[in-house]
Amino acid sequence: MVKHWVRFRTPDGAEGFGTLAGERVTQHDGDMFGANAASGAALPLASLTLLAPVRPLRFVGLWNNYHELATKQGNAIPETPLWFLKSPGSVIGPGAAIRPPAGYAGKTLYEGELGLVIGRRVSGADEAEAEAAIFGLTCVNDVTALDILTADPSFPQWARAKSPDGFGPIGPCIAQGLDWRELRVQVALNGRVRQDYPCADMILAPARIVSLLSQEMTLEPGDVIACGTSVGALPMRPGMEVAVTIAGIGTLTNPFAPE
Repeated sequence: MVKHWVRFRTPDGAEGFGTLAGERVTQHDGDMFGANAASGAALPLASLTLLAPVRPLRFVGLWNNYHELATKQGNAIPETPLWFLKSPGSVIGPGAAIRPPAGYAGKTLYEGELGLVIGRRVSGADEAEAEAAIFGLTCVNDVTALDILTADPSFPQWARAKSPDGFGPIGPCIAQGLDWRELRVQVALNGRVRQDYPCADMILAPARIVSLLSQEMTLEPGDVIACGTSVGALPMRPGMEVAVTIAGIGTLTNPFAPE
């Protein structure tokens, strides 16, 4: 059975979390990644503002993790994750605007991706331990300021290009009980599908990603790993709406609204 976890804000400004079923959210008390229990309150979804379902301490992104894109670009097939960090401050939730840094007028790319949410502390894990540490799956838009990334030929600026405020949309929920191999990532700009690729085309599978990353850094509950994107990532234009959809998780929609 698939369970969907959300974080939300009520009309009076209080924040909470719970499970989503249909058009109602069952509020929980405690810790999403620890001991928690339903409080008994069932809140209408329409009365709530959905927030990013997690606030990660570490937000890890992968490059070159899909066979189709690697073939198209002529990239070698990696044996270990080619990873970078996005600032936790880049995280926004459904409906929040993506805004480039002040003064930046270059290309801003969307990159729809499957996100892994870590549910328990994991360090030096084998693949079985790593798989058990994955709390659930979510949608990620790994927004990238392309002209910043490539501005200095001597130093690709991965973190700077991917970490501005608002460049890390996550949501709308964290889904448990899905098989990542059966999922597809779709990204639509103003309703026109631009990305549509199977997660089964991943080079490094989720459990292997988490295992290998855990050899290099300790991962904590709430950390997020974006599994990389495939073909079809393109620049956005002002006023566009970008929607990342993974059936079984939902649709993460954000406007691209430069100042």
